Amino acid sequence: QVQLVESGGGLVQAGGSLRLSCAASGRTFSNYAMGWFRQAPGKEREFVAAISRGAGLTYYADSVKGRFTISRDNAKNTVYLQMNSLKPEDTAVYYCAQRSWSGTYSRGDEYGYWGQGTQVTVSS
Repeated sequence: QVQLVESGGGLVQAGGSLRLSCAASGRTFSNYAMGWFRQAPGKEREFVAAISRGAGLTYYADSVKGRFTISRDNAKNTVYLQMNSLKPEDTAVYYCAQRSWSGTYSRGDEYGYWGQGTQVTVSS
């Protein structure tokens, strides 16, 4: 069974940085693209970033482009999200997901497995 475990969330001041990690197990990590999504209170889940199997392709939501960087280490079965210049509007629960079906990389229904989420709170 696939397990995705996020870590690295917390409370940070605006302008600060956090690095989220997601450790995967259960199937060959390097065979699957990975994504990060987030959900703020009262809002729908939204796409943040995605990375292809071999890390050759990355995708970002316009709202985080230039501030966030997604990366992966296939030897460690881990995907990362480096978040810089954080803003209060980045406050949300961040979810790691493993892609199971083809598409644009940004749709949640392309991802078959999800982590439990990690809270990121950015204070102003």
